[in-house]
Amino acid sequence: MIVGRLVLSAVGSMVAIGLVIGLIGSAPDQAQAQERGLPRTTLQAGMYLIRAEVAADVESRARGLMFRERLGQNEGMLFVFEQPSTQCFWMRNTLVPLTIAFLADDGRIVNTADMEPKSEASHCSSEGVRYALEMERGWFAKRGLNRGDRISAPSYFKAP
Repeated sequence: MIVGRLVLSAVGSMVAIGLVIGLIGSAPDQAQAQERGLPRTTLQAGMYLIRAEVAADVESRARGLMFRERLGQNEGMLFVFEQPSTQCFWMRNTLVPLTIAFLADDGRIVNTADMEPKSEASHCSSEGVRYALEMERGWFAKRGLNRGDRISAPSYFKAP
């Protein structure tokens, strides 16, 4: 009977440890965002909310999402530039497949591009933009968001 309780106790402990590890492993990368000191903002795309880290300086834009092994659901990174120009991105040292949406000053999607992990292929905006939003690959397509649709964020995008 004591052996049975010890076995059940050990199994119960292993299950509890497994649940904690599972929860930690599946938690969004909010702790990593805090470690990097990046501000976060909430964007809206139709009925979908996006939690985005904001890369608004040269250093944070250069690092981007490099070395991440995953993104949380509806999480991404908003890149903010000082002035509109053709913006180009590549995926060196980026491990997660991404789709990038290049955004006009009013939040309109100018164009999107699917990007392969660890690739040096360049993906550029089709016109001058100040913003780019990286999400898990396929995020925009799965939600029916295309060129001309708008992402809203009052603190960033001007009303049309």
